[in-house]
Amino acid sequence: MFNTSSAAKRERQNEKRRLRNRETKSAVRTAVKKFQIAAQAKDNDLVKEKFDLAIKLIDTAGSKGVYHANTVSRKKSRLHAQYNALQKAE
Repeated sequence: MFNTSSAAKRERQNEKRRLRNRETKSAVRTAVKKFQIAAQAKDNDLVKEKFDLAIKLIDTAGSKGVYHANTVSRKKSRLHAQYNALQKAE
């Protein structure tokens, strides 16, 4: 039990935020996996579409504070490297 009503409220807020952050992170992971599957299939149109979606979701998660700015940069950099390697291979 909480000693103050404000502590109880903070706990409720933390739980809501945890669930929201978990949902956002899951969406990012799913988008990255779909990009990698499309990359293995070497379908250029699908790769571009999935790449754009993954970058958008990563940026959104970063702006919401779900990911640290450096984490966002690292994830985007790795995706760009994969995407550029696919473009160069053609």
